[in-house]
Amino acid sequence: MPASPSAPPAPAGKRRSTSAWPLALATACVVVYASLYPFSDWRNQGLAPWAFLGAAMPRYWTAFDVWVNLLGYAPLGFFLALTVMRGTRLTWPVTLATAAAASLSLALEAAQTYLPARVPSSLDFMLNAAGAWLGAGLAFGLERWGVLQRWSQFRDRWFLPEARGALVLLALWPAALLFPASVPLGLGQVAERLEEALVDLLEGTPFLQWLPVRDVELQPLAPGSVVICVALGALVPALLGFGVIRRTARRLIFLGLLLLVAVAATALSSALSFGPEHAWAWLDQPVRFGLAGALLLGLAALVLPPRAAAALALLAVGLQLALLNQAPSDPYFEQTRQVWEQGRFVRFNGLTQWLGWLWPFAALAYLVLRLSRSQALAEGPHVEFRA
Repeated sequence: MPASPSAPPAPAGKRRSTSAWPLALATACVVVYASLYPFSDWRNQGLAPWAFLGAAMPRYWTAFDVWVNLLGYAPLGFFLALTVMRGTRLTWPVTLATAAAASLSLALEAAQTYLPARVPSSLDFMLNAAGAWLGAGLAFGLERWGVLQRWSQFRDRWFLPEARGALVLLALWPAALLFPASVPLGLGQVAERLEEALVDLLEGTPFLQWLPVRDVELQPLAPGSVVICVALGALVPALLGFGVIRRTARRLIFLGLLLLVAVAATALSSALSFGPEHAWAWLDQPVRFGLAGALLLGLAALVLPPRAAAALALLAVGLQLALLNQAPSDPYFEQTRQVWEQGRFVRFNGLTQWLGWLWPFAALAYLVLRLSRSQALAEGPHVEFRA
């Protein structure tokens, strides 16, 4: 089949960048966080780090423990195997991916020996390795069956070759929305928490006087500012997508799907926080106006060139962070945040909180790097604005 005119092939001898490695790295960070949480009270308990390998199987375990340890490493094995198959010239992808994931599990179980709140187990290690093998085997099977090749063809038709960073950010965005925010879609509100953390860290030291002192307390956002923050919260990922999507009609489809995901993820967050009967309590008038504004601005931005969309996204994320971090968190939200921080299971020991805090800054760094490659982008393929 001849190549699509809108999807020029990669240069000979050069492999196309894959999103598998960044996703594998992000998954590994999740595994490390979940395995070593709460990262406190480290001490030598008089046991060798490898002692758990020769210990008897745990007497008490639940089906949930088995499934969490088995399935928790499956995504890592999947993305590692995919990285080997699509991003390198190495062979034996299932074996290499399983060995790498098992080595990580072994190191983390050994580290848990120094955490009184965690109990290392040889059963956990075996389940982790088995889960990685299942994930790697699934990736290998999908590659053999041509499913991943069809995804590659879809990606070539829809996205520019340098879409990897944007795709990873867009894949993480719905998870970041699961942590409740003071303003819906308002990710990255960290100034107040950072200030409190610095005060605690510098308490009792002369450096405490170096911290700036505000003349007035932070004031809650006015309804008009809430409208702007909500609109920007949806517009930033939309512009990220516009910066790597080829055609106007596909950008329009993406914009509609993105707004649906934004509403669904925020409703799920509200349901998890306050109960299913309050899933739509967040959708008040300023939020509705903000979503409508995001739709209108997104429609106006459909025909922007990729670099212009990235530049506008950089401006939008900077403006949203500036607005959000000039306002305090309301007390009702603080109670909700504490419930989430103490939770487990869906909340991943506060991992979604870190995603909600850091996602805009990761987007900021990506956009700065993207725009800094001006010459490389200028020499790349041009976007076709066809319906």
